[in-house]
Amino acid sequence: MARAPLLQLTDISLTFGGDPVFEDLSLTVQQGDRVALVGRNGSGKSTLMKVMAGLVEADRGEVVLNAGSHVGYMEQDPDLSGFETLGDFARAGLPEGEGYRVEMAAEGLKFDPDRPVSTASGGERRRAALARLLAQAPELMLLDEPTNHLDVEAIGWLEDHLNQTRAAYVIISHDRAFLRRLTRATLWIDRGEVRRRERGFEGFEDWREEVWAAEDDARHKLDRKIKAEARWAVEGISARRKRNQGRLRNLQAMRAERASQIRRQGTAAMALDAGSQSGKRVIEAQGISKTFGERVILKPFDLRVQRGDRVAFVGPNGVGKTTLIKMLTGEIAPDEGELKLGTNLEIAVFDQARAALNPDQSLWDSLTGDPDMRVSGRADQVMVRGQPKHVVGYLKDFLFDEAQARAPVRSLSGGEKARLLLARLMAKPSNLLVMDEPTNDLDVETLDLLQDILGDYDGTVLLVSHDRDFIDRVADTTIAMEGDGRAVVYAGGWTDYRAQRGEDSAVQPVQSGKIAPAAASASKSAGKQKPGKDGLSFTEKHRLEALPAIIERLEAEIAKLSEFLSDPDLYRTAPAKFEKATAALTERQAALAAAEEEWLSLEEKAAE
Repeated sequence: MARAPLLQLTDISLTFGGDPVFEDLSLTVQQGDRVALVGRNGSGKSTLMKVMAGLVEADRGEVVLNAGSHVGYMEQDPDLSGFETLGDFARAGLPEGEGYRVEMAAEGLKFDPDRPVSTASGGERRRAALARLLAQAPELMLLDEPTNHLDVEAIGWLEDHLNQTRAAYVIISHDRAFLRRLTRATLWIDRGEVRRRERGFEGFEDWREEVWAAEDDARHKLDRKIKAEARWAVEGISARRKRNQGRLRNLQAMRAERASQIRRQGTAAMALDAGSQSGKRVIEAQGISKTFGERVILKPFDLRVQRGDRVAFVGPNGVGKTTLIKMLTGEIAPDEGELKLGTNLEIAVFDQARAALNPDQSLWDSLTGDPDMRVSGRADQVMVRGQPKHVVGYLKDFLFDEAQARAPVRSLSGGEKARLLLARLMAKPSNLLVMDEPTNDLDVETLDLLQDILGDYDGTVLLVSHDRDFIDRVADTTIAMEGDGRAVVYAGGWTDYRAQRGEDSAVQPVQSGKIAPAAASASKSAGKQKPGKDGLSFTEKHRLEALPAIIERLEAEIAKLSEFLSDPDLYRTAPAKFEKATAALTERQAALAAAEEEWLSLEEKAAE
């Protein structure tokens, strides 16, 4: 049964500053739609959403909303002027007696409705705007980066709420896990064209590559045809006949078509220079703790960070993740315990508050005004990883055009500000990189590139993020701050951390900053326990008895391979051995995970 359209856009055209954003764009949002709106930063996602919300008027075209339906829009930077508290803003426009909806949303999103607007952070303002939208319960919700500044617990609450709603919604987000769970259709903006696929975000990258491959093939064929026809024209074949005149007109049309094709935006030319090598031991903390007044931020905590480690910090907002990182890097002294920093450390910091950026400065001044980037006697060049480079050229590496060089920082989008901060950070050599919420506002392509860069980085990374997919891709250790001053170290990324918290009881957390042999305790307990096996077949019984030995063997092989790969010079001196050992380690880790899962499944079946 066909669903009724909620919103229809027909032949929409919009131009900003002489450049077309959209031309002849048409799309439909239907009842019950759950749509991911994706595209590069600057492609017009937020602008399209504002057109859908009726906040931006198109130059041409028609926007039709179903009679009796209401569209709710949550923008990235809500205007709370004229309201005394966050609750006043969130409750505005609600019917009498329905303010409880805001209280429910505030509890799930974790903000205080009584907080004065004047003292609220940007994140609190965004959560209030999200609560306002959810409380209004419109038939169509337009959500622009709703997970920014939310911790994982609040993101989970929002996911559950959106899963249960009967309203349609369109979401702009960089959070892959969020989009994968919630969306059933995808709108992709690419160079002013909007394509729709009736599948959620899962598989978007494969679809995008298929479209681009077909596009490249068609462009290649057109280039060959133009070349052949141009050769015919140059060789002097008479153009007097009507047939020849037609071929010339066709050649001109093909050239015009080729000229109209807009080249795809490339990825930023980002790179990290690890500079001089730090000592093998980067951080060693023994019994460090911290309190602010009566509030316990950190109970006695031990951690050892080695060169090359990628450590992620997770936990609710305000639990003390940033404070812990500042303690570990020596910026804040612990109340008790001992902290030792390694030798030859060069620390670079990506600050989620973008405090290093002056909104009133131009992009040019933001780079040339940095003492560490200034080139003596040259106002048009900056020092980039030890080499002078023209300011505009370096900005172009991060996808800024020449016209933006003299624009104020405040005119940039959230993603552009993040890229500018990365440009400053990546100009300087470092061997300890501290990244506090680096994924906010970045598009999927830039996130992919950042992930690859961090993977190739020779230094050490401390990462605070609520992006579960990004943590899985980057981190090899996760520190969970669980409240009341408790910080627990887990091996692996987000998925591993969740498994070790109870979803997979065969895996145990790291103790005192060292990886515990996850399946060793499982092996021993399997040997000691004599569960009733009436529910198992003969083959399953035999397999259950054999698995502990298999798990122990795989653990021993993983330990040997890990020790072999810990040599920092191995990749340089024996790259073939390094690749072979890495492949073997990956294979055995996958086999171990499968064996532990199988052992747990059989144990549960036997117990039943």
